[in-house]
Amino acid sequence: MDDRKDPAGGMTPSNPSTDSGLSLGECIGMGALAGAALLALVDPRLSIIVLTGFILLCGIASFFPRFGFFLPIISRGTSAKKAVALTFDDGPDPLSTPPLLRLLAAHGVKATFFVIGKHAAAHPELIKAILGQGHAVANHSYTHDNLVMFRSAKSIAAEIASTQQVLQNLGIRPLAFRPPVGITGPRLQPALSKTGLYTVNFSCRAIDGGNRWIKNLSKKILKRIRPGDIVALHDASPPNPSLLPAWLNEIELLLDGIQTRGLTVLPLAEIIDRPVMLATNDDKELRGAQVG
Repeated sequence: MDDRKDPAGGMTPSNPSTDSGLSLGECIGMGALAGAALLALVDPRLSIIVLTGFILLCGIASFFPRFGFFLPIISRGTSAKKAVALTFDDGPDPLSTPPLLRLLAAHGVKATFFVIGKHAAAHPELIKAILGQGHAVANHSYTHDNLVMFRSAKSIAAEIASTQQVLQNLGIRPLAFRPPVGITGPRLQPALSKTGLYTVNFSCRAIDGGNRWIKNLSKKILKRIRPGDIVALHDASPPNPSLLPAWLNEIELLLDGIQTRGLTVLPLAEIIDRPVMLATNDDKELRGAQVG
């Protein structure tokens, strides 16, 4: 299904919720139950096959970042411009964030940083530096537990709310949330509803293992990048700090390559036509990445 704008000026992502408010998974589940009930009249074994298939689908769906099975997911932009958005997960990091900010400033690029709450709490000066340079900050959970979507609804809500609180104390209220590793689940939407957040994943990434595998990172992304892409990168120092210059070089090659391909890097808010965060001092909407 193609992405399209909704009446509120936001974006209805691929595999959206239905007009009734039910998720795609809930609709398929009801269909599976109805089909299983009818097939049971013919052969009970057929109904078991249908229900087993649905259960397998529920398990697999969590691991497809662009598949809005459990809730609406934004993974691409709505803008018709030849532009992409850059997003950086897992920061802030005292080793990688400062040089990354200098590099982005040198190229005149505005990005969105999906930050981990405990890192933001430990390095509030880095959050202020990110905001001060006009970038946006969004929620990436508090501890980055890769399996958080398979834990209790209370645990998921706490991961999201704790990061919201840290960032609100720093003057902003994120509106966008990216789950760790892009994994979703049936308990995510209720947790997001309590904080007014929406889910943003990505359409292009290099699978860099959180900067563990940085070799040819730029080539992998440039090979598949397309207009409207939301690119997922990481703001984290490589496990071997001596590789930090190599990682920064890959980011610079990526920025140069994007320009060579006739593409522009725009703030995520402009790509998806939806604010990414609000300033808590006056609750002013931030259409770009500026804090008012």
